[in-house]
Amino acid sequence: MEDADKGSQQEAEALPEVGEDAVTAVGSPAPPPGLTDEEREELQQELVKVEEEILTLSQVLAAKEKQLVEIKRKLGITTLNELKQNITKTWQEVTTSTAYKRTSETLSQASQRATAAFSTMGSAITRKLEDVR
Repeated sequence: MEDADKGSQQEAEALPEVGEDAVTAVGSPAPPPGLTDEEREELQQELVKVEEEILTLSQVLAAKEKQLVEIKRKLGITTLNELKQNITKTWQEVTTSTAYKRTSETLSQASQRATAAFSTMGSAITRKLEDVR
């Protein structure tokens, strides 16, 4: 039982922590065939540079999102207002769609036919009732 606990503990230790990249967690593997040490070093430097750029962009995006929230707050734009606008826009898109128009026309025709059928049936029932008297 202790061996199983040690095995799962070792597996957990092998997993990279949040924010820790796979290269530093696993160590430096042997270069793939056809990749020189110099090429590998250049790729490592490029990897670090790209990771730094991603981090910078994430920070800039977070700052822009805060700025957006502040501007909306100053303008009085609330989440509820945005939701209302989105619903209105979506409803307009739905009602102007070809599928909606076809469905609406079909339902309108079905309604007219049902109304005519009920009217005919009502007239027939009325005549039968008059005949019974």
